[in-house]
Amino acid sequence: MRPAATRITFLAVMETPSAPVDRRTGLMARLRAALGGNSDTSVTKRLAGTIFVIRVVSAALAYLSQILLARWMGGSDYGVYVYVWTWVLLLGSMLDFGISASAQKIIPEYRASGANALLRGFLSGSRWMTFGVSTVMALLLAGVVKLLSPVIDPATVVPLYIGCATLPAFVVANTQDGIARSHDWMRLGLMPQFIVRQALIIGFTAGAFALGLNLSATAAMLASVAAVWIAMLGQMLVLNRRLSTHIESGAKAYDFRGWLAVSLPILMVEGFYLLLSYTDVLVLQHFRSSEEVGIYFAVVKTLALVSFIHYAMSATTAHRFTEYHAAGDRERLSAYVAHAIKWTFWPSLAATVVLLALGKPLLWLFGPQFVSGYDIMFVAAIGLVVRSAIGPVERLLNMLGQQKVCALAYALAFVANLILCVVLVPRYGGHGAAAATSIALTFETVLLFWITRKRLGLHVLAFGKRRD
Repeated sequence: MRPAATRITFLAVMETPSAPVDRRTGLMARLRAALGGNSDTSVTKRLAGTIFVIRVVSAALAYLSQILLARWMGGSDYGVYVYVWTWVLLLGSMLDFGISASAQKIIPEYRASGANALLRGFLSGSRWMTFGVSTVMALLLAGVVKLLSPVIDPATVVPLYIGCATLPAFVVANTQDGIARSHDWMRLGLMPQFIVRQALIIGFTAGAFALGLNLSATAAMLASVAAVWIAMLGQMLVLNRRLSTHIESGAKAYDFRGWLAVSLPILMVEGFYLLLSYTDVLVLQHFRSSEEVGIYFAVVKTLALVSFIHYAMSATTAHRFTEYHAAGDRERLSAYVAHAIKWTFWPSLAATVVLLALGKPLLWLFGPQFVSGYDIMFVAAIGLVVRSAIGPVERLLNMLGQQKVCALAYALAFVANLILCVVLVPRYGGHGAAAATSIALTFETVLLFWITRKRLGLHVLAFGKRRD
């Protein structure tokens, strides 16, 4: 709970000339009380704030890079680059088989049980495993590109080969992200992927453009593969150095089967979440014009700030859910869950209000025609706010052994979203896509709330009294 702030009575404010200073002092005191200290809740707020800032900065860099690449490359090459890079993002997020997320469950459990050999084995073996699997998959995908090269656009063949070479480093970076977050090293986990990598891509492509080189899709993909590998290797060096001082050296044990048993259901959750995230845009692209798709995409990107809050709290709290559960401290777990939900919902609600208030000028930044999507923002915002009302409960379920039922809930939400999009989009366009997604997110929220209440007996709603 947040410590009570000192109250200033109305009479004191009227009689004291330094009241504005007192108010500022009181505000700073409340901020220090909320963010300072070494309690779990204070640490969580600081770490979540760090993650949120990183995601916002990375979004700004990504937006800048897309503008620059589009201007430097031209429409055709830029389209090829976006197509290939999208495949890298989608496949790279799946080929770790859920290890990046399950690390936040496995590592705390090993620490709690004193299984140091297994812990040491996981910290190295998980990375070797994901590197080996992703390398094999990259070679197989390169073979697929070779087989399909006679029937696909010739301009995409070489960039696709380069994209295959990007996958192993991309996947290992995801795995290292999960390991770093399990130790509260949030900047080490996220900055190489979201800040360093993006900055390197901008730097390499800007250098090529400044030298007068032809910035084709192939050149842009070469810059991207170099950025991904450099960022991953730098992250690996720092992570290994920190782990060597944090964990004593010794024998290693490897439980690959056990790791996959935990990770694969989590992979299903992540996979259905990705499908749920892309369904509206893909269906809209099938039924409506490219211009309408662009307007809807701008709306989604503008509201992404709300999702960053949910992501930040999820990334910060997951391993602590496991720690408290493994220690058998149910009261502490319940209180921490309530804290995580509160600090997901209220900032999300505030961010939504601000974004809706500033929606028109924000959409205008994409171009004057994008302002026509302003009313879609209100429809799309409903689902995001509803989802935030239960906080990072999907992480809670994954960390406490309820991965399969959580994956089922996401699968049902995805199916509902797909059906609703197919029904609503042809007639209502972007409004239909936003409505379908909001309804699906509401359905998903209700399912997750009911599952958590039924399976774990925890109250996971921002409102109401906790009776656990």
